Amino acid sequence: MAKRYAIILAAGQGTRMKSKLYKVLHPVLGRPMVQHVLDQVKAVNLDEVVTVVGHGAELVKDQLGRESQFALQAEQLGTGHAVIQAEQLLKDKDGTTIVVCGDTPLITDQTYLDLFEHHEKQNSKATILTAIAPDPTGYGRIIRNENNQVERIVEHKDANEKELRVQEINTGTYCFDNKALFEALQEVSNDNSQGEYYLTDVIEILKNKSEKVSAYVTPDFEETLGVNDRVALAKAEKTMKKRINEQHMRNGVTIIDPDNTYIHPEVVIEQDVVIHPGSILRGETTVKADAEVGPHTELTNCIVGESTVIKQSVATNSKIGDRVNIGPYAHIRPEANIGNGAKIGNFVEIKKSTLGEGSKVSHLSYIGDAQVGSNVNVGCGTITVNYDGKNKYLTTIEDDAFIGCNSNLIAPVTIGKGSYVAAGSTISKDVPGESLSIARARQTNKEGYAARIKNRKKD
Repeated sequence: MAKRYAIILAAGQGTRMKSKLYKVLHPVLGRPMVQHVLDQVKAVNLDEVVTVVGHGAELVKDQLGRESQFALQAEQLGTGHAVIQAEQLLKDKDGTTIVVCGDTPLITDQTYLDLFEHHEKQNSKATILTAIAPDPTGYGRIIRNENNQVERIVEHKDANEKELRVQEINTGTYCFDNKALFEALQEVSNDNSQGEYYLTDVIEILKNKSEKVSAYVTPDFEETLGVNDRVALAKAEKTMKKRINEQHMRNGVTIIDPDNTYIHPEVVIEQDVVIHPGSILRGETTVKADAEVGPHTELTNCIVGESTVIKQSVATNSKIGDRVNIGPYAHIRPEANIGNGAKIGNFVEIKKSTLGEGSKVSHLSYIGDAQVGSNVNVGCGTITVNYDGKNKYLTTIEDDAFIGCNSNLIAPVTIGKGSYVAAGSTISKDVPGESLSIARARQTNKEGYAARIKNRKKD
């Protein structure tokens, strides 16, 4: 098979975005547009990828890392000028080069593969990815001759009345014979109203040399959306969300309200999971079989075990076991490890802590920098006092311990196995196993005192 290369055009600033963030770095479902493009095009098994950078070059390089080589377009002088920046990396190589825009995050790997295969099967020097647009206003039109062969591309502003009725449009993605591409680019002129070098001129140059130019019509116009402003960004997000949600549903996931459920591309969800409305699943999150998420739950980079239920809660960078019940309104902060069968109730915050199998923190508690064993009961209002203003310390609660309501455990401290801490205690020393620890002031009742205060106010 012929060698395959890709050039991703990612040099533009994107002034219509009206943003400090460079256009191709704007996220669609949590992933920068240019990363979507790279991920999809690399799935075609390319030999090399070159990304042409300009504005925000270092940020784009940081995002793509070693997945791509880079060429710098110091001045933005048109798409043809952008492609020629990759000349030193690709010029003399045999094979097929695909040129794609870094602001087209919706084109799938299957479409790229179909374009490559069509181009190579037709033995063309250039192949244009086209689409049938319901409203082609603003797009370049594909003009074919009586034999249905591509004749030329006509920009909307230059089209006559007949050409304006053509609905087949140029998407801005192309396949080229690699050597033919760079040879033709040497002939591209900037003698036009914009003073720029257009990649579309390569098509005309090749046609004038009687080289074969073909077109592959993608069946999904929505895929070809180029994101140039915030309106198009929202459309891309909506389309990507629909695509991902439908894929999960076809794989056996129940999504109650797909229009109000946001699942990022990396997320893995097993069969018979139920996702309720308002839920957001981000990053490298995995939800295992029979779990239930939501409503209004956010999971970021979490592993959620089988048959676990998480309602109206937020969890980040944590591992949650099987048959766990979380929420409503719980906050699982980074580096939490929740054991099987545990319960975390309403208004509970867990941070950088392990909660053992079958343990419960049911209400209004903060557990931070703690090692909690199995079958521990943590009463309402309990706080692990882990920070002295400079350093953080570990609280250890061993198996089968019982922590009464409104207890303060001042770290570093260990509550021994099977011990009880009386409600309202402030524990600053270790508690031996199988003990009862009481650390609160003795109650004193001063009878009649309140009445004397009230009489004093009357005077």
